[in-house]
Amino acid sequence: MTLIAGRELRKIYHLEEQEVAALRGVTLTVARGEYVAILGPSGCGKSTLLQLLGGIDTPTSGSVELDGVRIDTLGDRALTEFRLRNIGFVFQRFHLLPVLSAAENVELPMAEAGMAPAMRRARARELLDYVGLGARSRHRATQLSGGEMQRVAIARALANRPSLILADEPTGELDAATGAEILALFRRLNTEGTTLVVVTHDDRLAAEASRVVRMLDGRIVA
Repeated sequence: MTLIAGRELRKIYHLEEQEVAALRGVTLTVARGEYVAILGPSGCGKSTLLQLLGGIDTPTSGSVELDGVRIDTLGDRALTEFRLRNIGFVFQRFHLLPVLSAAENVELPMAEAGMAPAMRRARARELLDYVGLGARSRHRATQLSGGEMQRVAIARALANRPSLILADEPTGELDAATGAEILALFRRLNTEGTTLVVVTHDDRLAAEASRVVRMLDGRIVA
């Protein structure tokens, strides 16, 4: 069953008097429970594609449908609410709030979704245990290593039980050994049924996926 589908996606940016085509008619469908890696060099459009699939940006033309909902047609408030409950994001540079503890960072999306404090604290403990950081829950982000911060970011992405996890270069800031820990965590997530779409230029990460999509110059080439 298809979970997310981007069809004939085009994205044009206007820079001064020039038009830059970041995507040139990309169609990509991902089945529920699939693990897809989008591989390609810097500037090929893979991060732009991920942003469109996640509703962070809107296409110049084309459509994005997630779980039967055309997210490219939603208004700002409805789209924000839909993302909060249906999509988890993992970024290269973690995007944790440095003044908050690991647990507080994980609780943020649950607080935004209106979950009761006791429930979100319990869920944060559960998720930090899941990613192996139960003992570090009270540490601030600035007291964590890069690999630990990325695991907190993954726990945060899972907070509202989304149907889809999107990750943009999740091992890009990590050394090889730490990156291998994140690969193992993604493998575990997918084995347990999480749908993953991961943008990378890391062949090791791509090799973990059940399907590799290759991009070049704003197009899918393989």
